[in-house]
Amino acid sequence: MNTLRKSTDRGHFNHGWLKTYHTFSFGDYYDPAHKGWRMLRVLNEDWVEPGEGFPSHAHHDMEIVTYVLSGALEHKDSMGNTSVINAGDVQRMSAGTGVTHSEFNHSKSNEVHLFQVWFFPEKKHLRPEYEQKTFGLPVETQGLRLLVSPEGVENSLSIHQDVCIYDARLAAGSKVHYPLMKGRGAWVQLADGILQMAGVTLQPGDGLAVEQGSSLELFSPQGAHFLLFDMA
Repeated sequence: MNTLRKSTDRGHFNHGWLKTYHTFSFGDYYDPAHKGWRMLRVLNEDWVEPGEGFPSHAHHDMEIVTYVLSGALEHKDSMGNTSVINAGDVQRMSAGTGVTHSEFNHSKSNEVHLFQVWFFPEKKHLRPEYEQKTFGLPVETQGLRLLVSPEGVENSLSIHQDVCIYDARLAAGSKVHYPLMKGRGAWVQLADGILQMAGVTLQPGDGLAVEQGSSLELFSPQGAHFLLFDMA
């Protein structure tokens, strides 16, 4: 069964300094029908104003992936990591037994736009970890590009869960196929453009859950930038 999560149906808050959309229940947004999907727990799309951000706060027992679409996000954590996550960079943090961190827009003049995605880990009480890698924003000739995988294969970041994360940018009129294995599910999240798959047309901010193992055909009539999560 395929399930469409429309952008306009997501939880939405405009705090002035932060515009945010929550695909699943998060913080002050609670929807009993949307509390996660498989091991995917949080999928937030954020726009943070220049110089603003999230003061130091705690996490535990969660795999957190940050994907910056535009601008730059400054990160500091209790493990001693200090970094700037630029557009085209991907960060993975294992909160494990506990970590605190802060995230601020690194720019004083430009907005930062990002996806932050949380997965339940394969087991609790892991040692906290941090990884960051520069991939560059996807280009139309690359097709699907692996960003995160359990073993960190093909120069991807590693993660403590049976999930692979891909991104892609399709040219207008182009398509890509993805072989979804039996028993696995895929979540496709559209960042921009128009994407058609499984008989559904996605608009920016839409997500589609695909439950049945089969070969997925993703087609864009006018160009599209998206993420694909392949999960056990």
